[in-house]
Amino acid sequence: MRLTTVVRSDPKGRVYIPLAKDPGVKHLCGTVNGMGYRGEVQRVGDDFGLVLGPAWRRDCGVTEGDRVVVVLEPEGPQRGQLAPDVEAALAASKEAAAFWDGLAQFYRKAYLRHIDATTRSPEKRASRIAEVIGLLEAGRKER
Repeated sequence: MRLTTVVRSDPKGRVYIPLAKDPGVKHLCGTVNGMGYRGEVQRVGDDFGLVLGPAWRRDCGVTEGDRVVVVLEPEGPQRGQLAPDVEAALAASKEAAAFWDGLAQFYRKAYLRHIDATTRSPEKRASRIAEVIGLLEAGRKER
């Protein structure tokens, strides 16, 4: 996603980058005016936006009213990038898939490491995938 927009603030005093619509993913990373950015999409009034914290703004020199160039992509492993067996298991469980989509990359990577740690015992892979799907359906971020 690439856009040029004006930084706004809301009545609570939060400074944010407005997004035209919900991007469909919760966690994004990329750049704002060439400076690294990592954060989550939040509701800001009736809009969706990326809130810019005071320390980030201070270090990057971005203030309300500035026109910025924003380049973003989903953070962490996304469903289209997963191994076919993991992708199929998530596709079979709407609850697990929805919870997966909302997880931060740290938790996604931990689950994938747990599944991929079966290289010496490939017969365990299917049971680990089933275990992870069960945990995701239960709303658990970690094993």
